[in-house]
Amino acid sequence: MKRAYRNDQTPAEPETEAATPEFSIDALARETGSTVRNIRAYQDRGLLPPPERRGRKGIYNDAHLSRLRIINRLLERGYTLANIGELIESWERGNDIGSLLGLETAVASPWSDEVPDYVTMPELLKKFGGKFSRSALKKAVELDVVRPEGMRYRVPSPRMLHAGAELVKVGIPLEEMLDVVAYLRRNVEQAADEMVRLVAIHVFDRYGEGKLPPSEDMPALADLIWRFRPLVEMAVLPEVARAMAKAADQHLGDRLALLMEHLHDAR
Repeated sequence: MKRAYRNDQTPAEPETEAATPEFSIDALARETGSTVRNIRAYQDRGLLPPPERRGRKGIYNDAHLSRLRIINRLLERGYTLANIGELIESWERGNDIGSLLGLETAVASPWSDEVPDYVTMPELLKKFGGKFSRSALKKAVELDVVRPEGMRYRVPSPRMLHAGAELVKVGIPLEEMLDVVAYLRRNVEQAADEMVRLVAIHVFDRYGEGKLPPSEDMPALADLIWRFRPLVEMAVLPEVARAMAKAADQHLGDRLALLMEHLHDAR
């Protein structure tokens, strides 16, 4: 769940449940790179809480997303399902389950407050003025800008799609723009990895590799992670602004000077 922050960056109360993302079992599987079969198996073993039932449908939320990501990370580290079951059981038997799961949620919750949207191919073509070729669609799918789901497409970031459509309207070729997105993503992921690595090394590793922090430290660590989110944004946005100003001056400054020179000559 997204945490709200006041102007002093103190965590406020979480937003209302209306803003909580919801997933079908298929969507949850796609979001986490898992499978429907695995999710059901985790539920049967008690590793994952059951979904909310709405008629015949099971509805999952960001708590399920968070837990499933933790399960996947543990599996990648070599834990078996039995090991993970024992860990979860010990968490739930102890008095520290609330603080531990609070830390789990802080680490694994989505870092964006955007709610995914859905579009059909006709809507996508209309949004981009018909300039959405098959090759552009292939690139967009590879970058997860749009994600095929049956007869429609899931849009993880509606803001990104809207920005792309507006840039296409002013004449920016879509495929070239997607190439820039791919380049940007590689660099952003590298910077993000280095930033989070600093937190892992200088905050978590002081307790010893593979060791859980003491229960009394967990609430403070969870709060630190929540505070870390807006602080990263505060650090990154000025760098983006600086880079854009430098690029604008480099690529558009000469053109602007030339335009002013022409205007002067015309007068």
